[in-house]
Amino acid sequence: MQKYLGSLRIAAVLVLLPVLSVQQAFAWGMDGHMLINRLAGQTLPADMPAFLRTPAAVDALEYYGPEPDRWRSPAEPELNAAQAPEHFIDLEYADLAGPLPRRRYDYIRALAAAQAKHPELASLLTPEKVGLQPYVTTEVYERLQSAFRDYRALLAAKKDAKPSECEITFLAGWLGHYVGDGSMPLHTSIQYNGWTGPNPNGYTTEHHIHARFESEFVHENVKSGDVAPLVEASKPALLVDVFNDYMAYLRHSNSLVEQTYQLEKAGSFAGAGTPQGRAFVDQQLAAGAIELRNMIYTAWVKSATPVPPYRGN
Repeated sequence: MQKYLGSLRIAAVLVLLPVLSVQQAFAWGMDGHMLINRLAGQTLPADMPAFLRTPAAVDALEYYGPEPDRWRSPAEPELNAAQAPEHFIDLEYADLAGPLPRRRYDYIRALAAAQAKHPELASLLTPEKVGLQPYVTTEVYERLQSAFRDYRALLAAKKDAKPSECEITFLAGWLGHYVGDGSMPLHTSIQYNGWTGPNPNGYTTEHHIHARFESEFVHENVKSGDVAPLVEASKPALLVDVFNDYMAYLRHSNSLVEQTYQLEKAGSFAGAGTPQGRAFVDQQLAAGAIELRNMIYTAWVKSATPVPPYRGN
């Protein structure tokens, strides 16, 4: 059965070859990213450093939410090209490389091996086309954990920690962008902007569902007061394995791709939408804020574990 399902997936991908595009749209737009970061900051647990829970820090977290999208200007073409694949991952393709490795370059090598196994897909099984979303997220998370460890050392040495506080706030806000991308179902799939391939249910093939769902509908209809209770109802949680937890989070988002298209077909994201459409968007924005809060909290707690200092090669 597993072999049959694998063959079926490859066949489906082959059908999509002529119509798939690499370019991914922004996830959630400015409004959604800022909301996710703000709600995560507002619900950090009380045992976290006080500086990160101040109104000024929460304002900064909110500002940094859209930051990586500000790096996508044609005025900085090398930066844009390098980091554009970090906003998404097409799990249908990524899974052809087998169980996803934990490290970026191991993943790149796994994709290269998948090209050899699937030569008919070789031009699509590249990092910039499949996406790097979980890798940049865990790498920025580890930057944050490292910065928290340095902050603890500065406090213990009774040194000025203000520069470290600024660094931590930026890293937490930067992390929030990618976590927010991950809660948007269409950023986890080849079906990111109009259904491609076999379409027996008649889902939209127009290239507007992405922007309509994540930006236009959010801007016109989502209210912080509707999302905040969903975040507040979830208690902060310490993540045991950040990479595995984040992959489970991405796969849950991916499981909602078809529901997104079903809601769009029902008119749930047009104009004021429907209660079902609003509830769905609120749910996914809240999921992003909860995951971000838990990752920030985990970085703080795990930063207390001592590690040997880096002494060079």
